Amino acid sequence: MDEKHPPNEKKVHFRLNTLSGGRETRNWILAITLVSFVLAALLELVSTKLQNMHIIVAFTVVLIIIFVSIIFDTIGTAVTAADETPFHAMASRKLYAARQAIRLIRNADKVSNFCNDVVGDICGVISGACGTYIVIKVIQITGSRITIENTIINLIVTGFIASLTVGGKATGKTIAIRNSNYIVYKVSVILKFITIKLSFLRFKKNRKKNTKKNRMKT
Repeated sequence: MDEKHPPNEKKVHFRLNTLSGGRETRNWILAITLVSFVLAALLELVSTKLQNMHIIVAFTVVLIIIFVSIIFDTIGTAVTAADETPFHAMASRKLYAARQAIRLIRNADKVSNFCNDVVGDICGVISGACGTYIVIKVIQITGSRITIENTIINLIVTGFIASLTVGGKATGKTIAIRNSNYIVYKVSVILKFITIKLSFLRFKKNRKKNTKKNRMKT
């Protein structure tokens, strides 16, 4: 292949990707930092409870945490790989959740940050901590006091959690890239449903307040 560099590489310019404004980005970073702290604290609280759980229940909790991590990692990848064009056609026909899908894709950096970094990474850290509790639990059940046996148990549990997480995320990323638009649309449908439900609950609550105020006036 006869490939050449541009005559003057300094003159090669690329258009910057359009992202949110500086102030909005700073607010998002602050908000996501606080959310990360709360989520990490809650998941750590759940992981500490594993000490008092049965070994089967503890394994189940770890599997759920890993599954959540894989699901959110898949969503984050799908949003960054999705194409906005078909959703504009859907929105013009006023199809359900099309506008939510457009918002997700236009905020792909934030969605990906939340799904991949916040939820995915925190779940990864917490699943590792849970693995430690499970190792202690297994050692207590087996009554093992030999260092070699303890090391083997530790390697098996840690390797199982790590391989399941990495393999699951690799599979999820492959599925996300191949079916990005479909996944984004399904997530948008869920978000639309939740939004409608929350709006209905707010309307119901405000209606009760107004009724109560009218009764007090009369």
